[in-house]
Amino acid sequence: MTDKVAQTRAVDSNAEPFDAVDIIRVKRDKGALSPEQIDWTIDAYTRGAIADEQMAALNMAILLNGMNRTEIARWTAAMIASGERMDFSSLRRPDGGLKYTSDKHSTGGVGDKITLPLAPLVAVFGVAVPQLSGRGLGHTGGTLDKLESIPGWRASLSNEEILAQLQDVGAVICAAGAGLAPADKKLYALRDVTGTVEAIPLIASSIMSKKIAEGTGSLVLDVKVGSGAFMKDEARARELAETMVALGKDAGVNTVALLTNMDTPLGLTAGNAIEVEESLEVLAGGGPNDVVELTVRLAEEMLACAGVTDADPAAALKDGRAMDVWNRMIEAQGGDPRAKLPVARESEVVYAPADGVLVELDALAVGVAAWRLGAGRARKEDAVQAGAGVRMHAKPGALLRAGEPLMTLLTDTPERFARAKEALEHAVVIAPEGSRPAQRLIIDRIA
Repeated sequence: MTDKVAQTRAVDSNAEPFDAVDIIRVKRDKGALSPEQIDWTIDAYTRGAIADEQMAALNMAILLNGMNRTEIARWTAAMIASGERMDFSSLRRPDGGLKYTSDKHSTGGVGDKITLPLAPLVAVFGVAVPQLSGRGLGHTGGTLDKLESIPGWRASLSNEEILAQLQDVGAVICAAGAGLAPADKKLYALRDVTGTVEAIPLIASSIMSKKIAEGTGSLVLDVKVGSGAFMKDEARARELAETMVALGKDAGVNTVALLTNMDTPLGLTAGNAIEVEESLEVLAGGGPNDVVELTVRLAEEMLACAGVTDADPAAALKDGRAMDVWNRMIEAQGGDPRAKLPVARESEVVYAPADGVLVELDALAVGVAAWRLGAGRARKEDAVQAGAGVRMHAKPGALLRAGEPLMTLLTDTPERFARAKEALEHAVVIAPEGSRPAQRLIIDRIA
């Protein structure tokens, strides 16, 4: 027994109402934890009365044996109780009535820049969007990393600044404050290094504790499924979505989920500045069809959850209203929406290897390539290159000719090209002309 664990056991036996080892044994033996045991566990771990080794063992027991709905709800509530809760009840519409709030959370993917056009689009219709976002890790991109490629833009806002911007502009995309569900930050860091990230009860409570503590009135979940997603299997993604919807509803947050395809990257870019560029195309009424389709569908869901049923989000993209809100939102956070975006110093083209129809473009491979080019990070403290990434020139369904440009790789450090191309060696499948890729962008809706 390590000194740290021995000290923790001594604290448990002398001053604590429960013993961490007894808690571990309950889940190891497929039992259910009581509300009191869960409350104590989260509180004790947050303040250091449970050692990392002990919480790692408990996390593994939860991964292997699961939790029932009551346990997951209490675990989530305990993580919320570890910190502050935001309150948007002071937000008002022009007529003096309560301004509704609606938020979106994506479980992460490749080329997933949807938050950027979505937040200002929903705000067009008088619904406030408090979008607390994160940074990328590994092959999945981070919303804050993308926005930080805009000169002057800042991610960190105080609660007072968030509230003021929601009242004035209607939308904010920023980093979550340190006081929001601090237990989750500590637990996630431990799960990340102990092979327990995939535990559905822990994923669901991690996401929903922050979203419920954020104080939004309604929430739409974009649960990705496929090679570039956290959840590769549709059945497990569905289980995660259903668990999170139940947690939201139990907490009084109107919650729905969409299962969406992440076998293929969203849009034609995977990176930071180039995804902002593509988002601006969408806000200007253009952009790739899949990005527009998902942005509009999620906007419809967010507005419906907030009680707005007569809106036309597609029209607000076409006529410039969403772009107007975007410009105000970026300016409110110190950014210059008219400034030129960073451009990578080096580029290299990947060519189509054969004639035929592109039927598969693997999202994971593209995400790893973008990561290796400098668009992502291996550790949270790593820096990213604003201009790095992958620009795609074709999506599944396109007719290709051998030697045509298929992708352009972008980076400031050309020594990265070799490993990025290694990641792309089996990224594409080209079939004879007449073949059709099997693609569904939106797989299902769960409410």
